Amino acid sequence: MINANKPYRWNEDTQESILQYNEWFFNYAPKTFQSARGECIEGVQDLLQRTDYLRSLNEAYLWDNPESLSIARMFCAPPIARDRLAGLAQVNRTIVQSMEAGKVVRGSSRTQRQKAIARMLPVLKRLTDTQLCAWLQSPDARPTEREIEIAACVAGDRLCGSLTDPRIRNEQERRQLEKLDAYLDAKGYHRVEDPSVQAFDMEPGTYSHHKNVSMYKNAQNDADGMVNTPVDMAIMPFNGTRPILIECKCAGDATNTNKRRKEEDTKVSQLRGTYGDVTLYLFLCGYFESTYLGYEAANHMDWVWEHRIEDFDKLVPDGK
Repeated sequence: MINANKPYRWNEDTQESILQYNEWFFNYAPKTFQSARGECIEGVQDLLQRTDYLRSLNEAYLWDNPESLSIARMFCAPPIARDRLAGLAQVNRTIVQSMEAGKVVRGSSRTQRQKAIARMLPVLKRLTDTQLCAWLQSPDARPTEREIEIAACVAGDRLCGSLTDPRIRNEQERRQLEKLDAYLDAKGYHRVEDPSVQAFDMEPGTYSHHKNVSMYKNAQNDADGMVNTPVDMAIMPFNGTRPILIECKCAGDATNTNKRRKEEDTKVSQLRGTYGDVTLYLFLCGYFESTYLGYEAANHMDWVWEHRIEDFDKLVPDGK
C-alpha cells in the first residue's frame, strides 16, 4: 500500500491538500464565474429580444431553439431545475436534457419532443417570475431599459450558477490528468487512445484517459453479464501485466466526498469480482478527511495526493 496503511500521515496530508485546493480555487474560480456570467447574460438578452420579452415564448420558438429552455427555467419563481420541470410537466427528463443540449431529433422522437414542449410551456408560464418581469402583468406594457437590464442580470446570475460548477469540475479533472500525463511522459510512457482496446489489454509502457474496463455487473452473480465502466486513467507498467487504474478526485468540501463513497465501493466490488485482488487508486486534491480515507482504505482502495505525485514511483517504474 502507498498511503492507505499510513493513518498517522492522513491529517497532515489532508491539511496540505486543502491548502493546495484552496489556492487553486482562489486563482481559477472567480475568472470562471465572471466569464460564465457574461455568456449567460448575453444569452438571456438574446432570448428576451427574440421572444418580444417573453410574450412570444411559445411552442414554435422552443422547437426552433430548444437550448433556450435552460434560460426559460431561470425566469420562473423559484427558478426550477431540469428534473423539477420534467416532474411538474410529467415529461421524460431525457427530453429536457436533449433539448438543452441542442440535440436534433428524428423519427418518433420528434413527436415526443413536440408533446413535451406543449406540456412544459404551461408550467413555465404559470411559474413566471412576475416581479422580475413586471411588464408581463399588463398586456400592452413594454419593459423599460432598466427592467430589461435587471431581468437579464438576475436570470443570467441564476443560470450562471448551474454552469460554473460543472466548468470548475471539468477544469479540476483536466488539471489532474495533465499533471499525471507530465509525470508519465517523463518516465517514458506514451499516451494511446484506442477505444477498441480494453484496459487489461493495453501494451506495456502506455496509458490512456477514460479507459473502459469490462467487469461483471453484479460482483456476486456473474450471470448478470458484463458492463463497460470507465476509469479516469489506466496505466500499463513497463514490467506489468495488469493495469494501474486511477480515479481523479477533487473536492471543495468534505460533505461531497462522503456522498460519493458508495459509487467508488461499487466500482471496486465489480473490479474485484471480475479480476480478483485489484486495487483502485485515487488521485486526490482537496477536502478528503480521515473518515473518508478510512472508509476507502477498508474497501480495497489506496491513494496518491496531488501535492505528492512522486508516491506513484512505488507503482510506476521508469521506462528509460
